[in-house]
Amino acid sequence: MGNLHDIYEDQHEGDKIRVVQWGTGAMGSGMIKMMLHKKDIELVGVISKRAAAAGFKDIGEFLGIGKIGVPVYSEPDEIINAEKCDIVLHATKSFVKEVFDDLKFIAEKGVDCITIAEEMAYAWQQQPELAEKLDEIASENSTVILGTGINPGFVLDSLIVMLTGACIKVDRIEAMRVNDLSPFGKTVMETQGVGTTVEQFNEGIKKGTIVGHIGFPESIRMIADALGWEITRIEQTREPIISKVYRETPVVKVQPGMVAGCKHIGIGYDSKGNEKIKLIHPQQIHPHLEGVETGDYINIYGDPEIHFANKPEIPGGKGTIATAVNMIPAVYYSEKAGLLSMLDFEIPRSIPDKD
Repeated sequence: MGNLHDIYEDQHEGDKIRVVQWGTGAMGSGMIKMMLHKKDIELVGVISKRAAAAGFKDIGEFLGIGKIGVPVYSEPDEIINAEKCDIVLHATKSFVKEVFDDLKFIAEKGVDCITIAEEMAYAWQQQPELAEKLDEIASENSTVILGTGINPGFVLDSLIVMLTGACIKVDRIEAMRVNDLSPFGKTVMETQGVGTTVEQFNEGIKKGTIVGHIGFPESIRMIADALGWEITRIEQTREPIISKVYRETPVVKVQPGMVAGCKHIGIGYDSKGNEKIKLIHPQQIHPHLEGVETGDYINIYGDPEIHFANKPEIPGGKGTIATAVNMIPAVYYSEKAGLLSMLDFEIPRSIPDKD
């Protein structure tokens, strides 16, 4: 049996998957640029109220790469329907409640969707009623809704699950992702509290405007379900990472004494109170300025033990862009329908570039 791309080529030779990009922030713009170079992917339109309001007709001009023949739309109903596109890459918000109406609209139009909204990686965990509705709508319209990204979606869940395949048994899991937030846009900085004072950070945590990493409950539940574990309690803590030096990105400035990031820990316990899954995620802008090395670390305790380390970390921006785009063929050619997770698909793989 050949690899997934060989199978696709054998069964669908000459087919182009027509994709619409919804959202042109840091991640959406990166997805557009990646898709332009990928085999069998045809970008047919981009939904961007910002670009449309600025008068851009071609998304290439908005992105500063010249005309590429891909039109800009201000409203989704101008391009999203099964006659005009096959799949939508959705890159706007982070929470299920925020993206529900968009995803419902896409599915009802008979179009597949990949979203990088973090809670959508395993929407059943925190929003079971909305997840059930999306699953019903997608199933009724024979479409797929998938939430994914670098994390959640890959490093601290899918990759961990794959590594357990080499274990005779697994007792517990502890994993950490130390990453650089610098490539991300304004929305991510705000949810991490980057650029706030310590007092503002703590107040933001209380109010829920600063949330740290979004996705630990989803990742913990995904791992547990994959391994058949019953997790009865999930606890989370968030602490500010206070900068000793000046740091700056295109969207935020951090003075010494201000918050440069958030250390977020999520722990899943079984019914006996045993710690089964512990995920640690200290993320900040320009960690190298204070000698912090980034990396991805996965420790699986069982038989045998597995201690995986990758340094530096898989870049969050590029990793999210790549994971979403590379899942396009798997979602489009899926024999399943409904609200799915990365557990429902074969191992992710890179799409070949155009000849």
